Amino acid sequence: MLAAAKIRYLVVHCADTPDDQALDARDIHQMHLGFGWHGIGYHRVICRDGLIQQGRPDFWIGAHVKGFNDVSLGVCLIGRSEFTNAQFTALENVLRTWKKAYPQADICGHRDFDYTDKTCPNFDVANWCQKIGL
Repeated sequence: MLAAAKIRYLVVHCADTPDDQALDARDIHQMHLGFGWHGIGYHRVICRDGLIQQGRPDFWIGAHVKGFNDVSLGVCLIGRSEFTNAQFTALENVLRTWKKAYPQADICGHRDFDYTDKTCPNFDVANWCQKIGL
């Protein structure tokens, strides 16, 4: 179980799927099952139209940031690099809600962890948060 008091990171991801594909949490769930995981690794998925879908419950340890799953929640934007305004509005809503619940947690992108060479979510999360006052 993921202990709410131990959540230190709110991690933004992208699905690394074509920007013109309207995928959803069910598609990511199937993809992650194909990796041999126990289903979707993220706690929220944000579709191209801004719809926020539930992934894993917040109390369930994610599978989205190696070595930090037991201290983080993950949100995934469908697409690769051209995210919609609706997605950014939804992302702000998810992160503001989580930040209220977990004020000690830092908001970051998957790429911000030293162990990975990934560029996900393909934008500077800290800079974006600063621009919107988050």
